[in-house]
Amino acid sequence: MAEFFRSSELYRIAMQMERTGLAFYTAIAEQSQDLSTRAVYEYLASAEKRHLKTFRKLWNKIGKSAPPESYKGEYRKYLKALIKDTVFPSTAAAKSRAAKSGPSAALKTGIQAEKDSILFYTELRSLVQNPEKEAVKKILNEEKRHLRRLLEYQVEFAGCFK
Repeated sequence: MAEFFRSSELYRIAMQMERTGLAFYTAIAEQSQDLSTRAVYEYLASAEKRHLKTFRKLWNKIGKSAPPESYKGEYRKYLKALIKDTVFPSTAAAKSRAAKSGPSAALKTGIQAEKDSILFYTELRSLVQNPEKEAVKKILNEEKRHLRRLLEYQVEFAGCFK
């Protein structure tokens, strides 16, 4: 009989991703001298905080549902591979990266972090049950908006960041 990957583990991973994004965006906002730059990162930090709250609610109410695996440990290995090389493998790494980042590097890091999140949440949405799909879809759409905003910000301030 195939082993199942628990949705609760998916949500734990999602919560960790949100915590690390929150740590990074908060640290960047705090060190930003420019008010518009600070506002962008404060907005992103508040969104990560909302996402964390949503995933915590989902994690608290789910059962032991999980997709079937074709071999033992398949989804665990797959999801670990997805987050292993993300921009922020831990909260400490996120804070450290923020401390070493200037405006241009922080922007590039934020863009990559949003791309990592989009990839993970796209996969997550395909693995959860219908009632949970809508919440994940909403967060996925927000992550896509964040990516678009950061890309716009990059174009807007292209000459300022070297």
